Amino acid sequence: MKTSLFLAVVLMLFTLTSQARQPLTADDFATIQYDARLTGVSYPFDVRTFRFSSQGHDLEMAYMYLPPEKGFPVVTLLHGKNFNGAYWQNTATWLHDQGYGVLMPDQVGFGKSSKPTDYQYSFAALASNTKALMDKLNIVKTIVVGHSMGGMLATRFALLYDDVATRLVLVNPIGLENYLVYEHYRDINNFYRSELKKSAQDIISYQQKRYYDGQWNSDYASFAEPLIGWVQGPDWPILAKVSALTYDMIFTQPVIEDMQYLTMPVSLILGTRDRTAPGADQQKADNKRELGRYDRLGQQVKVRNDKIRVTELKGLGHLPQIEDFDRFKAPFLEAIARRTSGNDPTAGSDTNE
Repeated sequence: MKTSLFLAVVLMLFTLTSQARQPLTADDFATIQYDARLTGVSYPFDVRTFRFSSQGHDLEMAYMYLPPEKGFPVVTLLHGKNFNGAYWQNTATWLHDQGYGVLMPDQVGFGKSSKPTDYQYSFAALASNTKALMDKLNIVKTIVVGHSMGGMLATRFALLYDDVATRLVLVNPIGLENYLVYEHYRDINNFYRSELKKSAQDIISYQQKRYYDGQWNSDYASFAEPLIGWVQGPDWPILAKVSALTYDMIFTQPVIEDMQYLTMPVSLILGTRDRTAPGADQQKADNKRELGRYDRLGQQVKVRNDKIRVTELKGLGHLPQIEDFDRFKAPFLEAIARRTSGNDPTAGSDTNE
């Protein structure tokens, strides 16, 4: 009798635990609504505001900053299109625990920052805004890290401010292909109409399939929540326009052609399962290239600049720093601490993990 009771209790606890771990669905987010500035959304570190003028606008740029210990550099973490600075939490905490300073801005048009609809969104403009923020914080040198769209911004920043960027680390960046060579151009209003139709389920389905290989859990859902809250919130018509403008930036301002001009140590960390290719549904009829093959893109980039170091993380996708941080952190630390002397035996080499 005691054994049966014990087994019953174990079974009940297992059932409750399993239910607690069930992935969140669109129904779980049905009442979530956020305004354009993500009011009420908590970030992992104190959020500050940088006020500045750009293109005739008085703008606000939200950012998180963890100062470095003496003798350690600042690492600037640049977010992707569907994210904000908050998703760098694990990376930032780990870096700061080791002494590094960490700067995590929300770019204009994203997160808690201003979102003008009559702004010329460009990687050069966003890089300039980020540099102005660094000037305010007296950050003279920085290691620049960019993920996804943030990789395009990081590359442009490094090209514009090569006296500031001491190293460049790109984590599954988009823009490693010049998309309009292979795809038809889409008007901004086309993107706008498409964005207006988005639902919570669209966001979950896309991220689950494209980012996490069909997996879904509460952590992944938490990173999608701000975007879900936006599409269900009162400001989505405005935000959809901003999203369309930043999509246009991705397609019309490629950085792949400029890889050859990078002079600082550059590292590519690539989850090779990734197949992200913006606009892949608009490919030209005669295109024979399979877009978004991150298992091939690293070596293709090295053809343009053989000094770029490529680390391939097999079996991981678009967000290796989220999907498996324990596996990501070793090559990441190697990238940010890479020696810069001329006799560096690792410069330009490949590492397969």
